Amino acid sequence: MPPSAWFAWHARVIGKGMRVLDLACGAGRHAVAAAERGADVVAVDSNLDNIRALDREAERRGLSIKGMHVDVHTSDIAPDSFDVVMMFNYLDRERVPDFLRAVRPGGYFLAETFLEGQRELGWGPQSDEHLLKPGELLRMVDSFEVFLFREVLEMIDGRPASIASVVAQRPGV
Repeated sequence: MPPSAWFAWHARVIGKGMRVLDLACGAGRHAVAAAERGADVVAVDSNLDNIRALDREAERRGLSIKGMHVDVHTSDIAPDSFDVVMMFNYLDRERVPDFLRAVRPGGYFLAETFLEGQRELGWGPQSDEHLLKPGELLRMVDSFEVFLFREVLEMIDGRPASIASVVAQRPGV
């Protein structure tokens, strides 16, 4: 499966030799896309089968991806350790400050996940725990410089999706 349109539109923030973290990477479509741009990617997920499949794919394609089987809810993430942190189709409100601290000064936070309106669309997450309120993602990244932010109803794989997306840069050099 190709990366999301949001990733594709903003992949230019990822370059050769950059360190990229893909949170709750799932099958790794964003990790693979970042590694194809020359980044050294750390992809984390709680599903061991996902990590094993991603490791095999990275080896087959000669990509720099380190898959890690971890619980994203509790694992340590060193501050200032990544040029780009990606969070797609995942939400852990309590950990977002940790995810933002993991971005090096001048680095980027690239995120997209579902809004509360997704409930009405008949697929995807349904619990409040996994759905953003309007404006919530923007508030989460208020310490960063926001380049682009949106809340939209968009077609994804032929289905409507209610999503929020952001590209934000951590101040500093």
